[in-house]
Amino acid sequence: MAIVLPEKLTSRDEEPSEIELTPQEIVSELDKFIIGQKDAKKAVAIALRNRYRRRKLPPDLADEIAPKNILMIGPTGVGKTEISRRLAKLTSSPFLKIEASKFTEVGYVGRDVESMIRDLVRISVDMINSEKIEEVLEKAEQNIEEKILDCLLPPLKNKPEGLDPNDPEKFQSTREKFRIQLREGLLENRIVDIEVKERMSSPFEIFSNAGVEEIGIQIQEIIPGFGGGKTKRRKVKIKEARELLMEEEQKKLVDKEMVNRLAIEKVEHSGIIFLDEVDKVAGRETGQGPEVSREGVQRDLLPIIEGTTVNTRSGLVRTDHILFIGAGAFHVAKPSDLIPELQGRFPIRVELTSLDKKDFIQILTEPRNALIKQYVALLDTEGLNIKFTEDSIDEIAEIAEKVNEMTENIGARRLHTIMEKVMEDISFQAPNIRKKNITIDRKYVQKHLKDIVKDEDLSRFIL
Repeated sequence: MAIVLPEKLTSRDEEPSEIELTPQEIVSELDKFIIGQKDAKKAVAIALRNRYRRRKLPPDLADEIAPKNILMIGPTGVGKTEISRRLAKLTSSPFLKIEASKFTEVGYVGRDVESMIRDLVRISVDMINSEKIEEVLEKAEQNIEEKILDCLLPPLKNKPEGLDPNDPEKFQSTREKFRIQLREGLLENRIVDIEVKERMSSPFEIFSNAGVEEIGIQIQEIIPGFGGGKTKRRKVKIKEARELLMEEEQKKLVDKEMVNRLAIEKVEHSGIIFLDEVDKVAGRETGQGPEVSREGVQRDLLPIIEGTTVNTRSGLVRTDHILFIGAGAFHVAKPSDLIPELQGRFPIRVELTSLDKKDFIQILTEPRNALIKQYVALLDTEGLNIKFTEDSIDEIAEIAEKVNEMTENIGARRLHTIMEKVMEDISFQAPNIRKKNITIDRKYVQKHLKDIVKDEDLSRFIL
């Protein structure tokens, strides 16, 4: 079976607008990367579209409409995280995946629940900052070019050697010649003397009730020259000077306050938090003594999910309209074991089904990021043309299903382990293989996995 490498995505595929996408289109986009799980895809598509609908309402009514948070129930490796991650990427939304089990209730050492909002804001700031840098890139490059030209040929008032300061036309003509050479890359290795700010070696960290915060950057902004804000002159090649000057130019041209404001707005209206392992904090303890209570963690999570205001480095953030997607296997605990208030904040429940052989075959071949496409592309860089026959794919899927039944069911993640074992020899010997066309069939797969699958103890250990 010949696997065609994915073509370069069009601009429509790369970044569709949230406004353009209907629920059916959202599901269609998710289908390109995730096999099955139609109920979960439908739920997230509706939740996403409702955000767009809410923004079209009058402000007083829009504030009253709470996001329909989702609780995904299903074993590991069936696509819970991937659905959420692809959903955020689809709409360029700030996205954070975090495990509920990392949090501890107030009064114990560990991450407090508000730290997830601060992390989400940092992600949003980086996103907005990147967008604004793209917008000012052309202007920054022009400014850098002028600065480098000033280094090569100082302004007339400095009386450059060999030029009459009273002959501005000749000076300008010489400067333009340098400009042409600069743009053609003829002066990249020429040494220039530039002035740059010293970088701070490492930021300070403090422990507070808000967690660990880096304060070095803020101090440097408040007190120029503190711990690395001073300027110094350096002699560097022009190609290196461009990189050093670019960072400073971008800081000058990008309005930090505007970036923070837009980042907070993006978090409040488009932020998505994927709260994994919710089942690990479900249930109520009956034990006595100073131990971290799972119910205590739930009570700390509640105000964040219900809607509160969190103080972050970039400003105050309201969490009322952030979309929370909870997930867990719920093998031991049940959703009903969560405290009632938290249950009420996850009104949409979807169960994700376990994957079988048919699903594995589709996962191996159909998505844009299919495992087989990945291996074909990787080995193509070594000049190898790898082809998988249909019976080889069938065998890999069958073994994955069998091993999941024999051992712990880890869903599609099992395919990664099996594929790596099948491709191990070829990947290792690839640079020295003379035969460039290699076909992988059922016999090849069985040869590399037969002994492992037969020996159950070895299978548990390796696969």
